[in-house]
Amino acid sequence: MEAIVAGPARREHLTAEIMERTGIDEAMIERLVHGFYAKVRADAVLEPVFEARIKNWEPHLAQMCAFWSSVALMTGRYHGTPMAKHLPLPVDAWHFDRWLELFEETAREICPPKAEAHFVERARRIASSLELGIAGSHGVMLGNGERFRLDQSGAK
Repeated sequence: MEAIVAGPARREHLTAEIMERTGIDEAMIERLVHGFYAKVRADAVLEPVFEARIKNWEPHLAQMCAFWSSVALMTGRYHGTPMAKHLPLPVDAWHFDRWLELFEETAREICPPKAEAHFVERARRIASSLELGIAGSHGVMLGNGERFRLDQSGAK
């Protein structure tokens, strides 16, 4: 019988297992994050949302690397509140679809297939969760398969 590992040792074990299974490491996360946000900053849909809020990109990129390290490798490096940061943003399903399109494209370009699948599955869950939260903050309760649209909810 295998002993159950707890606390920091468990986290280290899980991180090592994910790294071995997917090939993801911190350098890959950094390439993915920087490549993705380079596309965001050149995108007609997403660039205005980000540029209105981010004046110094280096701290944001470092924070996003920590976030994806926590999400993809379970390292626990990120200590923020993503939902709270996203609730006030003027975004809807259209923005999340574009975000996913660029993210998936970047993951395909940078990552081997197992790593790509790992990142994309998590990105889709994150986008769905954020869209649901933002819709709720506008008083819109989404049903299964429904999407949040700012122009249909009465929100601006």
